[in-house]
Amino acid sequence: MDTNEIRKKFFEFQIENGHKVIEPAPLVLEGDPTTLFTGSGMQPLLPYLLGKEHPDGTRLCDSQPSMRMQDIEDVGDPRHTTVFEMLGNWSLGDYFKEEQIRNFFKFLTETVGLDPKRIYVTCFIGNEKYGIPKDTEAAEIWQKVFKEAGIEAKVAEIGTAAEGDKRGIKEGERIFFYDDHENWWSRGGGCESTPIGDPCGPDSEVFYDFGEDKQDVEKYGLAHPASDGARFMEIGNSVFMQYRRLEDGSFEPLEKKNVDFGGGLERIAAAAIDSFDVFKISLMKPIIDHLEKISGKSYENNTDEMRVIADHIRGAYLLAAQGLVPSNKAHGYAMRRLLRRAILRALDLGISSNFLAEIVPIVTENYADLPDSVLMHRESALETMLHEENAFRKTLNRGLKELAKITRNNKILDGKDIFMLQDTYGFPMELSVEECYRQGIELSKDYIKEFEAALAEQRKRSQTASKGMFKGGLEDHGEQTVKYHTACHLLLAALQKIVAPDICQKGSNITSERVRFDFNVDHKLTDEEKKAVEDQVNEWIKEDLPVVFDEYDKDYARNSLKAHGEFWDKYPDVLKVYTIGDFDNPVSREVCGGPHVEHTGVIGHFKIVKEESSSAGVRRIKAVIE
Repeated sequence: MDTNEIRKKFFEFQIENGHKVIEPAPLVLEGDPTTLFTGSGMQPLLPYLLGKEHPDGTRLCDSQPSMRMQDIEDVGDPRHTTVFEMLGNWSLGDYFKEEQIRNFFKFLTETVGLDPKRIYVTCFIGNEKYGIPKDTEAAEIWQKVFKEAGIEAKVAEIGTAAEGDKRGIKEGERIFFYDDHENWWSRGGGCESTPIGDPCGPDSEVFYDFGEDKQDVEKYGLAHPASDGARFMEIGNSVFMQYRRLEDGSFEPLEKKNVDFGGGLERIAAAAIDSFDVFKISLMKPIIDHLEKISGKSYENNTDEMRVIADHIRGAYLLAAQGLVPSNKAHGYAMRRLLRRAILRALDLGISSNFLAEIVPIVTENYADLPDSVLMHRESALETMLHEENAFRKTLNRGLKELAKITRNNKILDGKDIFMLQDTYGFPMELSVEECYRQGIELSKDYIKEFEAALAEQRKRSQTASKGMFKGGLEDHGEQTVKYHTACHLLLAALQKIVAPDICQKGSNITSERVRFDFNVDHKLTDEEKKAVEDQVNEWIKEDLPVVFDEYDKDYARNSLKAHGEFWDKYPDVLKVYTIGDFDNPVSREVCGGPHVEHTGVIGHFKIVKEESSSAGVRRIKAVIE
């Protein structure tokens, strides 16, 4: 059974048991500043686990694409990925431990076809300090379930994972009690860290045994379910939300008990093919097979590179297909990092051209079953990724050449050098550091402090140099001046929309108190035109539109993005473009050095105070923010 079949069968199984399939959430959750990306299936459902009624009832299920960028440095081993799908089912005050445990075991053994003798489980050992008892109920249910499958399941009290590393497993043991660092769920972690007012409770994890030969005892200690070795892999976790933490730090039972289950689709698929290497499942093996073909190198001898590529391109595709674009901020920066790391690994394999054009179509096909509500920009995803690849290859070539010059004769690379590579050549700090490790170049011990000092010095120079600037510059980079700068972009867009589409900026002067904007037009604006322009700018401010920037090739910015610019023949080959509003249908897209606000809602009320002649064929608007 391949990965897509397992997802389909999971839905069928849950529907037979009275669950409603709900749409997964996007990877970027609006209005949730707590995490960069959706990192679990339960994250979008938290309001309902806190007591809000769900419109689809009390039995729900989905398959949630998730991303955890904190695991990026671990990608390269057989099981860590930044992107994954979480199969989930929930009971909101409906069934509880007995039905959940029995159903998950049945799904794994009867639907997926896993050998029950290779399934091991864990339960919560209790916490005396907070008066929370051992979860003997879950353990007893598991013993009955195993017994019905013809398996004797002895119980072991492990405690901490470190104690398990020393103790290992004794014959016949199949159910293991661990402390709240392993088998307690809350948004904060263990019992001590559970937030006040939050639902929480013990959980029961399910592990698949890939065999005694997979455990590296010297490195990880003796094998047990919570050990770090490759023998056991967690494939699902049932959280029994039966408590709430009170103001005084104690816990009380919930009136309505919830079940929150999450099972790793990729990991279940790996167990289904009896491979502790998740990169051999159907979502990733076709990528690796093609990498072998176009590189002429084997997976066995290049596992790190091919695993990073397979993981990172999947993640970048899911983000691109949801409408994100690479940038230097937050979500866009994470996407850019995934793509650039993948491109670097492709270069390590000797793949120097047409990389993404070869790989992305395979990923697209692998995710054809995901709903359009999640991947609403499938058609433009490849173009978005190809643009980043082309821009990065230029950056990479320039940066690598300069890095080679700096480190010639075995010079140590310091933070000042790293800052110069980033500031002058667009070669990010983390790439310089990665290349040093890859090439065996020595790094200065204090390179981070040196980098930060160079950055601070550059900012100081910039602020000094900007005083009194203009034509077209900013008086300063203060908050109010930056607001006026973004308002200036909105003003141009409004003039083009309402007065004439060929209007261009002929000069501007922006201070912390007003904006002065010159533009070409063959007549004095009427009162109606001025009012319509002013109203349009305020409407866009009220809509609180996102303001993002990125660096693009000049030809791509001009011809593909249709960015507005006045001096194309004088612009550099790579330039900065600011987009206001929806990326595919923006309010404004201009070549600009910045800075700008991050969203228009912070600007305030825009008011035109004067419109007059500046020179022949050029009018001038003066405006303020109230």
